[in-house]
Order: sequence, then C-alpha cells, then structure tokens
Amino acid sequence: MGFFEKIKQGLSRTKKNMSIQMNNMFAGFTGENEEFYEELEEALILADAGMDTSLQAVEALRKLVKERGLRGGEEVKSAFSEVLTEILTLENHDLSLTTKPSVILMVGVNGVGKTTTIGKLASHFHEERKKVMLVAGDTFRAAAADQLNIWAQRGKADIVRHEEGSDPASVVFDGISAAKARGSDLIIIDTAGRLHNKANLMNELNKISRIIERELPEADKETLLVLDATTGQNGLIQAKQFKETADITGIVLTKLDGTAKGGIVFAIAAELGLPVKYIGVGEGTDDLMPFEPEVFVEALLQQ
Repeated sequence: MGFFEKIKQGLSRTKKNMSIQMNNMFAGFTGENEEFYEELEEALILADAGMDTSLQAVEALRKLVKERGLRGGEEVKSAFSEVLTEILTLENHDLSLTTKPSVILMVGVNGVGKTTTIGKLASHFHEERKKVMLVAGDTFRAAAADQLNIWAQRGKADIVRHEEGSDPASVVFDGISAAKARGSDLIIIDTAGRLHNKANLMNELNKISRIIERELPEADKETLLVLDATTGQNGLIQAKQFKETADITGIVLTKLDGTAKGGIVFAIAAELGLPVKYIGVGEGTDDLMPFEPEVFVEALLQQ
C-alpha cells in the first residue's frame, strides 16, 4: 500500500464523520451563503479542530472566496484545502538529526503509546542503517524498561537500563556514555509519563536536559511530545502543560486510525504553534509515518 493510501485509510474514521459531510456541502455550493459557512464550521468543530481554529479556517476561506470570486464547489474545496494546508504548515516538520550522535527525548503521559513509538522510531532508523541506542529513562512505571527492551530487540537497537526506581538522570548519563563508546548515531531517551505534579515533571526533565547539554553540547536534539489522537481536546490540554515545562520541538500523534477526531491536528498546529512530525495510523512499525501537511489534507478531503 502506498504512502498516500495508507494515510487515507488511517483517516477513515475522521473522513466518515467530516469529509463526507464537507464534500456534500461543496457539491451543493451555489454561491456564498451563511448556512454553508456555519455548516463547515460545525463539521470542523465536531472533528475536534477546536472552536478558534475552526473560526480561523472558515474566515480564511470566506476571504478567498470573495477575493477570487469563486462560484463552483470544486474551486471552493480547492481553496479550503489551501487554507487547511497553510494552518498545518509550520517550520521544521522534519527531524533535525545531523550530528553523531543526535538525541531524541520522548515525553508524554502514560498510555499514549510513547514506548511503542520509540520502538517504531528505532526500527525506522535501523532501516536507514543508523546505530540506535535506547535509554530507559522511565524508571517509575513498572516493567517500562522490560517493554522498551522488547522493542530494542525488535528494532536491533542497543539499550541501557537500570533497576526500577533508579534516578532517571543517572540512566541518561550512562546511556550517553555507552552511546559514545559504541559509536551510536542516535540516542532515543524514554522519560516518565506520570510524576506527581508539574514541578516534579519540570525538575526531572530539566535534570535530563542538563546532562544532555553537558555531555553532548554540540548534538542535535529533538524533544518530541507523544499525544493520543483519540483523546481529542484533552490531548491539547496535555500539550499545553508539557509546552510549559519542556522545550518541545514537535508532536507525534498516535492512534489517528482509531478516532473520528482527527481534526485535533489542526488545533495543535494553530493553538500551540508546534509542528506535527509523525502520525500513527496503525499497529505496524511502518504505520508511524512522517507528517506531510499537503498529503494529510488531500487524504482527508478526497472522497
């Protein structure tokens, strides 16, 4: 299955609720009327694009329709595609990993698919012939390191782990040391998904970041926040909290195939200004895919 078809299939639940309704609206477009824009706005909101983002998108479309004198439904649909793509298009959708080693710090609450995402990334980079080191920095959750170890074996990656309850910062230090000694191209660090409060989370992530900066001052570093698309607006709240405590460089949005609320992608881009870098559209290793705004919008709106 091709890249486009895989994304299209992964968005099937969102398409069923949103795209079919929208395409019917565009097909019936006979000129500007307020009901059309209200229905379009409602469709976006129901797909969890968020109130502000939905208003922004509809107003931008309204402006294009007037400026260009659009009359046909296909013309308006094409303009709407432009609007949605522009909302999603932020700088740095690609990972910046040019140094050896480079670092990916993974953050996110428990249950969003963080460990699975790490495993899929490890497999992806192994296929690119990169030597990957996984660091089991989540020492709070029972069996977190065991789960990561299974993914390390699948993705043919090295792993550094300590006993449950160990200091995560010390695990990260040892992981970086091992990566240097073994000539690793990439270090992917897991972090705890549940700490008692925001202050603890900030302190833990700050400690880890200081160690990375001290031991690898020249290294490229990505901090990726993993969000579960099925949580919709709750995921957006999580993202806002993590953005306050960590220097997030991008979002990995998992389980898009399991939700009709795929519009959350637009809310993340518009309200947080954070690029979505990967999306998960299935269980397979190759179902974690680099995010491309134009492809995503085309797959979403195509019948």
